[in-house]
Amino acid sequence: MAAHRKPRQRPYTGTAARTAAALAITGAATAAALPGSAHADPRRTPAQVEAEVDRLYHDAEVATERYNGAKERAAAAAEAVDNLRDEAARRTERLNAARDSLGTFAAAQYRSGGLSPTVQLAFSSDPDQYLERASFVDRIGDRRAVEVDAVERQVARIAQLRAESGKKLAALAARQAELKKHKASITAKLAEARRLLATLTPAERTAYADADAGPAGSRADRDMPRGSVQAPSARAAAAVAFAYGALGKPYVWGATGPSSYDCSGLTQAAWRSAGVSLPRTTYTQINAGHRVPRSELAPGDLVFFFSGISHVGLYIGNGQMIHAPRPGAPVRIAPIDQMPFAGATRVA
Repeated sequence: MAAHRKPRQRPYTGTAARTAAALAITGAATAAALPGSAHADPRRTPAQVEAEVDRLYHDAEVATERYNGAKERAAAAAEAVDNLRDEAARRTERLNAARDSLGTFAAAQYRSGGLSPTVQLAFSSDPDQYLERASFVDRIGDRRAVEVDAVERQVARIAQLRAESGKKLAALAARQAELKKHKASITAKLAEARRLLATLTPAERTAYADADAGPAGSRADRDMPRGSVQAPSARAAAAVAFAYGALGKPYVWGATGPSSYDCSGLTQAAWRSAGVSLPRTTYTQINAGHRVPRSELAPGDLVFFFSGISHVGLYIGNGQMIHAPRPGAPVRIAPIDQMPFAGATRVA
């Protein structure tokens, strides 16, 4: 979601360039606040606006990856709650059935318990049959004792399940609050970015949008032959092919396809199409395979950017990647030199 684009002055967007732009913005604001500086023009230059928009998009992307992680944790917590509730319901059904059975047995014993065994034997027309029946009842009693123990264990387990469910519900509430916080942060940063972009002229906004695609721009998307990509494995080739098929689809934060993507949603979907399950966020995807140095990159590798591992793309060879850049910039091909490189992972 960060504004992944090159400065016009030089081919690499390093942190130094962004820091200089941020300092320029801060300096302008400070100058405006100093006594005797009221005559200074408070309007930012296009370069300052673009630098601030870059920062807002980058901060929003960091919040987006945190949102994605919180959403994954919330889904896991909700599933755990459902599983605990289902197990408690099944055990409650078995408990009720066992109680009914024990209740029927207890009632029968009560009805026949008014006569002592000696009197029952005296009134029996067949003493041998009575003795056999008495022995059978003793065995039944032993089994009932086992059933009573089982009922007690079921009651204890149901109580445990309910306690666990309560803890999981508390965890779910915490994850939902985390989601709400990150969503509010993302929404506020994107709204501010849109407000700043609206201060630019149409030509300046167009230039800003085109800069995201690098020096080749959209021409790279059209002209780079897909058959020229030599992936190291069939799965890597499938992931690259999927990414090519996603070119032009819009960036939407939190999206995993098929009509829109954020950066980690795109790489996850690309590798899923190849039969490989990746985790949801950039900071977990970087640990999903084995690290490779930049000098040994191959098509299909995941390439990560910024010190916080907040952006990811899919390498396609020749120093290029396919990635979902930010709002307003669709899935496209761009040079990996466009952003501060943080590392690469080979999935399969």
